Amino acid sequence: MIRSWRFSLGALALAAMSPPNPVAAFTLESTTVAPGKPLPSAHVLNGFGCTGKNRSPELAWYNPPDGTRSFAVTVYDPDAPTGSGWWHWVVFDIPSAINHLPEDAGSGYGIPVEAVQSRTDFGTTGYGGACPPPGAPHRYIFTVYALKLDHLNLTPEASAALVGFTIGANSLGKASLTAFYER
Repeated sequence: MIRSWRFSLGALALAAMSPPNPVAAFTLESTTVAPGKPLPSAHVLNGFGCTGKNRSPELAWYNPPDGTRSFAVTVYDPDAPTGSGWWHWVVFDIPSAINHLPEDAGSGYGIPVEAVQSRTDFGTTGYGGACPPPGAPHRYIFTVYALKLDHLNLTPEASAALVGFTIGANSLGKASLTAFYER
């Protein structure tokens, strides 16, 4: 009996010293945008002096937190000379069974039927590509949020700030990638 007791304590001590199994991180990836690299012209605005194709990039996300009931995707330029940055894309109510948006989904093709694209700082819905003023490079932060609600109960007319506030209040986690663009 004493021998099995010692073995049990030894096994317990080893188990306590072993690191826990790591939980896979919530990640965002793209086949069309490389983190830390310049945005390809496909994702640059065609307007305001820029001549890109204005296509949203392909995005895929993996390992969302437990309890995720929907997703939201945003693209934000914190370097825009506005005092509040610039929202290039806002999509929410993406069902939890979806983990991918194809390239050019921001034009309405490939967006899940349940999803809502709301107003960006261009004053319209859908993706608006990069087109910073000439000078310094700007960061474009692509973020997917895992949300604890099925629906945010907002309309396409909701401002990016209101959507961002509602996302923040209901987020279980987020994953981002950042690209750059300069002209």
